[in-house]
Amino acid sequence: MSSPGFKQQVNAQFALIAQALASPQRLEILDYLAQTERSVEELSQLASLTVANTSRHLQTLKQSALVQVRTDGKRRVYRLAGDDVVQLIASLRRTAELHLAEVERLAHTYLTNKQTMEAINAEELLARLARDEVTLLDVRPYAEYAAGHIPGAIHVAPDAVESHLQTLDDSKTIVAYCRGAYCVYAFHAVQTLRGHGITAVRLADGLPEWRAAGLPIQSSIA
Repeated sequence: MSSPGFKQQVNAQFALIAQALASPQRLEILDYLAQTERSVEELSQLASLTVANTSRHLQTLKQSALVQVRTDGKRRVYRLAGDDVVQLIASLRRTAELHLAEVERLAHTYLTNKQTMEAINAEELLARLARDEVTLLDVRPYAEYAAGHIPGAIHVAPDAVESHLQTLDDSKTIVAYCRGAYCVYAFHAVQTLRGHGITAVRLADGLPEWRAAGLPIQSSIA
């Protein structure tokens, strides 16, 4: 039989992870790192935090072993410790969706078409790609697309969907994806496409979940 001391010590280690996740800012930083590795300065700009504050959050994440760091000249570049971190955050999201009504209210308020906008899962996307039935759009910033994207995806910047309408093959259903389930880029892309009479749906999850599931990834970085 295990002693109470052992159980308390193990739970204390588990609590390190929970404490690291107990910050909206750190969850946002993890979301950015789920797309590609980034420097402290890049994360600071993306998260609208000071460099000092960003560094403190990253130190907490590093102490809990959720991120790793390497040096690149004078820069410190951070990345997720593994795809299991993506799975952990996805599990946290699903639990919140099931038990916190406020999550649904916020989604309904800010993602106005979330309930009616069709979304397909990874399995269905793979089947449609195999049948050459869809045009796949990655609507994340280009640096994230270049670091890794679903094979065959065309990059269109988040704010450039409308200007690319003439270049898209609208004889097929267009599937848009971005950073994850609550990333607004794919929602906005689908709204824009549908507003022009184009059949469009979104991928239910984003590139990090696709990668974490062991599905193929293509990089544009030499």
